[in-house]
Amino acid sequence: MNSPLKRVAVACLLMFGLLMANVTYLGSVKAEGLRNDSRNVRMLFNRYNIDRGWITADNGKTTLAKTVDTGDKQFRFEREYPLGKPFTHVVGWFAPESASGIEAAMNRYLDGSHPDLVVRRAIDLVSGKPAKGASVDLTLNTKAQEVAYKDLAGTGKRGAVVALEPKTGKILAMVSVPSYDPNPLAKANKDTVNKAYNKLNKDDNKPLLNRAINLTFAPGSTFKTVTSAAYLSEDTSRDENTQVDAPDALPLPGTNISLPNYHGESCGGRATLVQALTISCNTPFAIMGMDVGYDKLKEQAEKFGVGQPLKIPMEVAPSDIGPDEGKAALAKTAIGQQSNQMTPLQMAMVAAGIANQGTVMKPYLVNKIMGPDGAEIDGTDPEELDEAVTPEVAGELTKMMISVVEHGTGGAARIPGITVAGKTGTAETLPGKPSHAWFISFAPVGDDPKVAVAVFVESGSAGNDATGGAVAAPIAHDVMQAVLGR
Repeated sequence: MNSPLKRVAVACLLMFGLLMANVTYLGSVKAEGLRNDSRNVRMLFNRYNIDRGWITADNGKTTLAKTVDTGDKQFRFEREYPLGKPFTHVVGWFAPESASGIEAAMNRYLDGSHPDLVVRRAIDLVSGKPAKGASVDLTLNTKAQEVAYKDLAGTGKRGAVVALEPKTGKILAMVSVPSYDPNPLAKANKDTVNKAYNKLNKDDNKPLLNRAINLTFAPGSTFKTVTSAAYLSEDTSRDENTQVDAPDALPLPGTNISLPNYHGESCGGRATLVQALTISCNTPFAIMGMDVGYDKLKEQAEKFGVGQPLKIPMEVAPSDIGPDEGKAALAKTAIGQQSNQMTPLQMAMVAAGIANQGTVMKPYLVNKIMGPDGAEIDGTDPEELDEAVTPEVAGELTKMMISVVEHGTGGAARIPGITVAGKTGTAETLPGKPSHAWFISFAPVGDDPKVAVAVFVESGSAGNDATGGAVAAPIAHDVMQAVLGR
């Protein structure tokens, strides 16, 4: 080969090499970004051509989201949500340009792009049929979910309800109020979607937020269960009958202020642990928190899941007892105030862990995934998160929480013929603002608890009506009844 030909051959090889390198770069490094680029109109229209999998509950018997064929050549498939508002914050909504909830978290199964569906995708491609996604079945108990929404929305307040199956971590109900109709957000008409979304986004009540997992709040006296767990775990000789100091007001170290009991009530100077929790005295739990110390209280909270990263599969905002700010702050932390911030899901996990003899299970929403042919291709196995307390300590906590329902502030949660354990909470917010109302509970007490519930009502209402016992406990009662089929 002469020199000119050699130079041409080398140049061709070099250009071919550069071309291959660029193809490889675009296909492996830039592919995801190019696919998701908002200017990629081809991908946008492709998403309308996917027969997206359905979202169901009750082992596939209840349809929460489905795909309908509109017959339109350009916008062929559209999403519908037949049960609407009660399920919105779990199911979410899907439009080709955006998504939320399960629709977003499980998108690759629903649109058929997950590697588990590669064979099905190839069959659809060869046969010329529209791509079809897998269906996702959720753990929700639809009756409990609807009861939770109806009760909570009926208060006219913002809030959340979470119900768990203590032995598995299945999420039986997850409601956030205010809610919204997801159907206008799934339309092909971009103007309709934008108008509906902007209206929701500008709403002062922030309906787009899922208060069960996206936001954290002061847990108030429901956190006394965690403080009690740390106090009982520190010394095995302690039980429900252990006597503790219960002054009417507790001077806070390093300050000129004293911590009173709720509404200035007296707890008699001394009380047993069960008495203190039953009438929800503040001062003995503040003393317990200072005795245990910040590190052990934080460690105890972490064993219930506080601060641990959680996906259900949506991301859960981390709960936190706050930083170590000294003994006075620790006293308030121990009664669920100061910088102590929890999601309603987290407080449901506390109740579920106590119900399950101290073992906290990892919460989850996806029951199973079914391929387009109806065959199960994946399922969720229950997974232990941590051992929060020993079975003995869980037993003492349970007796104390039973007393709250049978003799104390949680009487509205009683269910005839069923032993219920619970704890009320009334968390102070800003000066002059109404308190948050909380209630955590589980039932039935025993070896086979079926449901643990956390109810949160944001800034419940003025005066005594703001208490967890008056506002939140009746909702928990109805949700537990729904799960138990009573």
